[in-house]
Amino acid sequence: RDCIQQIVYKIINPGVVMAVKAGITPNVVTTLGLLGNIAGAALLVYAALSANSDYVLIGWAGVVIILSSIMDMVDGYMARTANMCSVFGAFYDSVLDRYCELFTLSAICFYFMRHGHDFATIVLFLSIIGSIMVSYIRARAEGLDVECKVGLMQRPERVVLTSLGAILCGVCAEAVKETFSPIWFLLVPQILIAVLGNYTACIRIHHVYKNIKKSECGDTEL
Repeated sequence: RDCIQQIVYKIINPGVVMAVKAGITPNVVTTLGLLGNIAGAALLVYAALSANSDYVLIGWAGVVIILSSIMDMVDGYMARTANMCSVFGAFYDSVLDRYCELFTLSAICFYFMRHGHDFATIVLFLSIIGSIMVSYIRARAEGLDVECKVGLMQRPERVVLTSLGAILCGVCAEAVKETFSPIWFLLVPQILIAVLGNYTACIRIHHVYKNIKKSECGDTEL
């Protein structure tokens, strides 16, 4: 993932330099990312309200969400390279990340509920729980001065899986709908997030427990 990030940074660097010269701040970029994710969620809701399960809209929603989520890389890179880092900026970015993810997953959940996919709806509930808990545990751990980045399903992985599933649902719907429902393209990534996300949350709880116990034992010995 680090290698991919470095490649993306090189690609976006000219645009970031131009944005900084134009007076655009990281917080503005973060806000634009949120608006883009809301637009992607709106497309998913509109697809849910469509009587014929508009898979093309789901595909476009995936495109909008992945492009908007790139803003999450842009704002941090801009803050670091242009010396615009701030405590509030880090807080604002983290809060809006949660909003972005909840808008997207809630819209997918609404789609499944609207079309009567009960199993898929339950999967989305578990996916939402796992996604929020992974982020919450890290934030709570860092509040206790414990670094907590362990696990398999951090936000970038969740965004890529969700967006890729939506894009494939839109692109491949016509080719596969005679064989199986294109909804599986949207559902399978959420199954992975539901399982691995909650597994990651458990790993992080154990990681924090070990670090706190180690610290307490060290203090006792001293």
